[in-house]
Amino acid sequence: MLARTILKVSSGCTDLSLAFPRKRTSLLQIFTTGHSCVLRKFGIMDSKNEPEESLDTTSAGADSTTTAVPMEDTNPSSSTESRQTSLTEPGLLPGETVVKEGKAAILFPSANEVFYNPVQEFNRDLTCAVITEFAREQLAQRGVRILVPGEKDRVVVQLSEEKNGTVDQEASEQPENEPQKEEEGDEKDYITASVGERCEQGLRVLEGLAASGLRSVRFALEVPGLKNITANDYSAKAAALIARNAQHNNVSHILQASQRDASMVMYEARGRKERYDVIDLDPYGSPSPFLDAAVQAVSEGGLLCITCTDMAVMAGNSGETCYSKYGSVSIKSKYCHEMALRIILHSLDQRAAVYQRYIEPLLSVSVDFYIRVFVRVKTGQSVVKNSASKQALLYNCVGCGAFHLQRMGKKMSQGKHMKYSAATGPPVGPNCEHCGQRHQLGGPVWAEPIHDNTFVQKVLGAVSGNPTRFRTSKRIEGVLSMVTEELQDVPLYYVLDHLSSTVHCNTPPMLQFRSALLHAGYSVSFSHACKNAVKTDAPAGVLWDIIRCWEKSNPVKRERLSETSPAHHILSKEPTLQACFEIREDANPQSRKRHLTRFQENPQANWGPKARAKAGGGISSELEDKRKQFQGKRKKQITDSSQLKSFPCKKFRKGTCTYGDKCCYSHELEQETEENMD
Repeated sequence: MLARTILKVSSGCTDLSLAFPRKRTSLLQIFTTGHSCVLRKFGIMDSKNEPEESLDTTSAGADSTTTAVPMEDTNPSSSTESRQTSLTEPGLLPGETVVKEGKAAILFPSANEVFYNPVQEFNRDLTCAVITEFAREQLAQRGVRILVPGEKDRVVVQLSEEKNGTVDQEASEQPENEPQKEEEGDEKDYITASVGERCEQGLRVLEGLAASGLRSVRFALEVPGLKNITANDYSAKAAALIARNAQHNNVSHILQASQRDASMVMYEARGRKERYDVIDLDPYGSPSPFLDAAVQAVSEGGLLCITCTDMAVMAGNSGETCYSKYGSVSIKSKYCHEMALRIILHSLDQRAAVYQRYIEPLLSVSVDFYIRVFVRVKTGQSVVKNSASKQALLYNCVGCGAFHLQRMGKKMSQGKHMKYSAATGPPVGPNCEHCGQRHQLGGPVWAEPIHDNTFVQKVLGAVSGNPTRFRTSKRIEGVLSMVTEELQDVPLYYVLDHLSSTVHCNTPPMLQFRSALLHAGYSVSFSHACKNAVKTDAPAGVLWDIIRCWEKSNPVKRERLSETSPAHHILSKEPTLQACFEIREDANPQSRKRHLTRFQENPQANWGPKARAKAGGGISSELEDKRKQFQGKRKKQITDSSQLKSFPCKKFRKGTCTYGDKCCYSHELEQETEENMD
């Protein structure tokens, strides 16, 4: 009732502002003022404690980066397109913008103050798909069946090699509006829940850092089986904007705006009856300040959705900063993107263990400029004792890139009981056995599987069977297909380009290298986190034996190798394994055979994370100037091809230029330099 009163007051203030054009103010400011007046009227807010008007920069998350160029459509057949246009609608003031994504239409004050990144549409689409399947599982236990628009038959996609690329479909042949019945001794009638409707037995969702509320509005319009959604932001302007967007999309009966500190909202919901079934955190940069509250505020078996955009810290550029935030030392390596996933999972499990809780990763992906994890949180004192054995230290060779994992703990079964003890090690000597270089120590990191294949198959089947639901359905299908093909019990991966460059030889074709591992009796897979990844259970010595065999048919100039280089140490040994490079059929995975969109191309220039927002909204005006200053390799940018004659020809210097006088670079400068030296 209070929310409706606030909206009526804001509507009345709008009419007054339109009647006096000389004193017209922003509709957002009017709404905020009206909100405060009503709260003081009912004695809820003291006039001395009004919310601040400045935007909290910590709430501008991965969803909240400024960009103006829409992402290339990866699904042209989809009817829902993301676009940013200025429209003339009732209640829309001049200069305001409407952004349409999925089924949501979000109002923004102006293009300069908007924090909307179309590249993040994949993140929001994937989150809607995951929460939908999570709701399907949870509500089935409560006697509720969800109805997803456009979904009639369940499609289960199997990408195992035994199926030879065929797609198994299990069609239930039930109409969308017919309640499903299950037999558990007696037939039980299910309550149906549709999108946009409040479900009393449904899930309670919290978006801690909502900014404009786009993600929460999409939840309300696209995810069935929700009881209520709390879209929180510390900024008063953002909270007012969330309320406007909820009213604009007619989801005020499900979505409530909140203007508080995200950590306090979660800390106050630690009681069993107050906990949220789903908590989504998408901050600007690191989510570490909110993780302690999040693992307590999520319900038993609830879902945590976490985004990290501080990839520079998690990928090894600042290992000491990574330790201060996540309790793990990051290493700059080729497998840094999967290591970042395992670092955040380690941090979540460590903080949950303090409260006798533990995590079960459902899906962990590294895409674009961020990582995204979906974990289930449960309680169990006996299971928490296994936490030490799930974490591992990492030894990484700085020369050849070989790595070894050292578990933090060890558990042994003694009848009906488990005995826990400290692990033994280390697994490596002072120097690398392959190249003689030193080791770096990183971690601890999560050493268990980072996906739940059964759950991922359900999400993949739902998206594949209803491709028009999301604009990025093709990319979701490609990424999840690769996830299901990954070796789950093999942490981290090697990169084929790095293996060949270490010994300075030509890079073997990926299928031939994978076939050699399969012929040797080992398993191998790709990784969604890197295009040329080799995830295998083969030890590093087998990989170098295959490289040695390849080098024999593609020899390098040994006389140019330094005696202390890793390449010299590796090639000086004879291979103990004779590799067979004959291509096998199972070396080519199904996602590659089907030509799925596994990796996204750069959608636009400067599409990554943007600068932190200013207090009053917008981004720093110096950002574009810095890009122009540091991106150019030459101080004077060349706009005419004739200016290239002022630069010397590098190929002429080496004696390999075949263009002669037609070369666009200068040969005279090189000749003058040689004459001066003589």
